[in-house]
Amino acid sequence: MNILTEILLQAERTPNAAAIVQFGRGSGCSFDEEILCSYRTLVEQAQGLCTRILRRVAADAQVGVVMGNSAEWVLADLALMLAGCTQVPVPLAFSAPQAGWLLQNCAVVLTDASGAMRLQEWLETGLDLPRNTMHVVFGHYQQQSAAAPTSRAALSGPDRIVKVVHTSGTTFRPKGVRIRRDGLDALVSALWQRASKDDYRRYLSLVPFSLLIEQVTAIYLPLTSGGALLLPPADMLPLGSPGVIAADRLEIIRAARASALTLTPALVEALAAQAIRLAGRADALHALFGRPTAPLLAAGGAPVANQTLTTLDQLGIPVYQGYGLSENSSVATWNHRGANRIGTVGQPLPHVEVRVADDGELCLRSTSLFAGYSNDDPSSCIVDDDGWLHTGDLATRDSEGFVTITGRKKTLIITANGRNVSPEWLESAYRSVPGVLHVIVYGDDRQFLGGIFVVADRSRADEIRLAIADYARRHLSEIEHIHTPLLIEHSPDVMAQLFTVTGRPRRDAIAPFLSLQKDPSVHEHP
Repeated sequence: MNILTEILLQAERTPNAAAIVQFGRGSGCSFDEEILCSYRTLVEQAQGLCTRILRRVAADAQVGVVMGNSAEWVLADLALMLAGCTQVPVPLAFSAPQAGWLLQNCAVVLTDASGAMRLQEWLETGLDLPRNTMHVVFGHYQQQSAAAPTSRAALSGPDRIVKVVHTSGTTFRPKGVRIRRDGLDALVSALWQRASKDDYRRYLSLVPFSLLIEQVTAIYLPLTSGGALLLPPADMLPLGSPGVIAADRLEIIRAARASALTLTPALVEALAAQAIRLAGRADALHALFGRPTAPLLAAGGAPVANQTLTTLDQLGIPVYQGYGLSENSSVATWNHRGANRIGTVGQPLPHVEVRVADDGELCLRSTSLFAGYSNDDPSSCIVDDDGWLHTGDLATRDSEGFVTITGRKKTLIITANGRNVSPEWLESAYRSVPGVLHVIVYGDDRQFLGGIFVVADRSRADEIRLAIADYARRHLSEIEHIHTPLLIEHSPDVMAQLFTVTGRPRRDAIAPFLSLQKDPSVHEHP
């Protein structure tokens, strides 16, 4: 299948069906629901924006997308597909240097309201960012021609790069993963062999669109099946944003009556806690999801405790864990109806081959593999001469093909919100704060990063904490902020506990060390 072709055909089959639904805040704790656009309107607007873009850039240009989770993002995504441009999505949480690194080769930058504000903040730091911007407003574009020649040309031809998406590296510069059109098509086609068309009739998006997996599940799966994308109120930030607590999204989940959504591990935990409180009630599922049956719930990005998944399953709320990485255009393995084995990340998708190397490393080979990186980084995955992607993750595979992730060869942190953070360069960055001698960053399975800061003089704790916060605000993305650093006075005993003789962090010592601390910084805070 071709994603763009399917969306255009869907607009012909059901032109008046709802494509995007926007929620707003009503009275009290209620939410209002409004159909923002039909399929016909969405395609006409995308064709109009496509024509505007091609007046300013060449068809093969890189185009930055600096936007929040808005209808404008969906419009820009489709317009860039039609135009034949390469989309470079930039998370709003990125720092100015990180954004500048991603945008340096972009001919134009598309923004929505929140993106324009963030871009201005980056520019005010003095960073040299592309000044050629186009502010996108849904409803401002008309279909330019019935035939739409530019869009038809984009449907065929040789494979090309459609996106350059970010993923964590070992420096402040994110790696750019080059995503192929045919690879993305192969992935979506494979996912449809694991789901039914009705699953994505109403998809609620709670995860940032800047993540490739959310572009796939929130935009491409609903719009290739006649479904609708449900957007939370504009002031409701996506999961993983600073200060956002997963449990606070349970209200919109109930109000949205969604047929599908992707959960972060933190949201799975919050949902389980609420389900336990409602256990025994005849209307428990309705109280959770606003409907008599549970929606299709997918989870990934970081592991969820087996007991949590078992509890939910026993309450009639199966959660289907999966595994993927940007280098495979996102999903590689996924549990699904009829083949859900708790504790695993499922079987490979139909287009994916899997093998476990002698050292336990998980290797993938598929038709959705990426076309390489836009910049080199020591943490880059390797594709060998036989086409196998070496993921850096350790895994086992049982006789029925279910894959279990057992660890990582590398030290990449995966938070409970599914965000990837490389600790080494971040620790190096925080060590530049005056008064800080050594740093260990941690955050696996937590909503927010934590950090142990070894300092020369703990009597200056308040001053050092302010300096840490100021440094993070000026130099780091919001995801990389450590809001409640744990400050420890330097001593030989501390150094022996937490560091090797060469100064490398003993990461296996973090949990035992934290368990002995009474400092409230050990506990999570937004």
